[in-house]
Amino acid sequence: MPIKVLHIDSNHPILWKQLEEAGFENYADFTSTKEEIEAKIQDYQGIVIRSRFKIDKQFIDKATNLKFIARVGAGLESIDCDYAISKNIELIAAPEGNRNAVAEHTLGMILSLFNKLNLADNEIRSGQWNRESNRGYELDGKTVGIIGYGNMGKAFAKKLRGFDVEVLCYDIQDNVGDDNAKQVSLKELQEKTDVLSLHIPWTPETDKMVDAAFINAFKKPIWIINTSRGKNIVTADLVAAMQSEKVLGAGLDVLEYEKLSFETLFQDKDTPEAFQYLLDGRKVILTPHIAGWTFESHERLAQVIVDKIKAVCL
Repeated sequence: MPIKVLHIDSNHPILWKQLEEAGFENYADFTSTKEEIEAKIQDYQGIVIRSRFKIDKQFIDKATNLKFIARVGAGLESIDCDYAISKNIELIAAPEGNRNAVAEHTLGMILSLFNKLNLADNEIRSGQWNRESNRGYELDGKTVGIIGYGNMGKAFAKKLRGFDVEVLCYDIQDNVGDDNAKQVSLKELQEKTDVLSLHIPWTPETDKMVDAAFINAFKKPIWIINTSRGKNIVTADLVAAMQSEKVLGAGLDVLEYEKLSFETLFQDKDTPEAFQYLLDGRKVILTPHIAGWTFESHERLAQVIVDKIKAVCL
């Protein structure tokens, strides 16, 4: 019997094509509600998702024949992983698929912040020619602190090899440092860092991790780059630190106000005060959760997922 796979988000066509060539039966449903999917999920042995909705205990209980859940992305926070594993469901993700894209985006944000590229561009377009106020900083000579030294953190550290910088990393796992980054304690990282880059998942331990106390523990004023998850930072505390110049600038590809699907922001009519500060801020770069969203990573993510599904099922 062929393995039936339900795709509930669109992905690069090679994913569908290569599964089909390997003998899987592909089915697509990009529009039904979570409840409608639950009503038929027992007919499938596999599901491929990005972040359309949460795969929770209720969903898993309905998925009585599910062998695997494949998320075309890096994190699995939209899935009740412990419960899925207790039901002998394989969990598949592809953090290696977009690590290079995230690394390049992170570096681009730093260089744009340091050299005020976005700000200067906007000023010239509005008829202003301001040289002194757009004087920038150089990355060389700085210490870059990376929190989370997995696929994304390591890829970013590799990009920094062309710069004369000290690179430190902190991770909950031991012995993950390498030639590109020295693993240190959080205390040492906070003592030395000039530029902080977050590459951590969203878990109960990292939720709201970067708050006022965390930021104030840094010895020097810092720049903060977040290409991980928006809810890892308390936006109001970040804004307060920017107002006091404890934080010199921020590059945020992810926001606390994002919905779990990552496709939209908050649904409230009123813009939170902290978010309005970011929108108006001269030392802020915002992008819509696209750090890992390149044309190359689109294909690479799909290829990694195909390879992992085949390894699990064939």
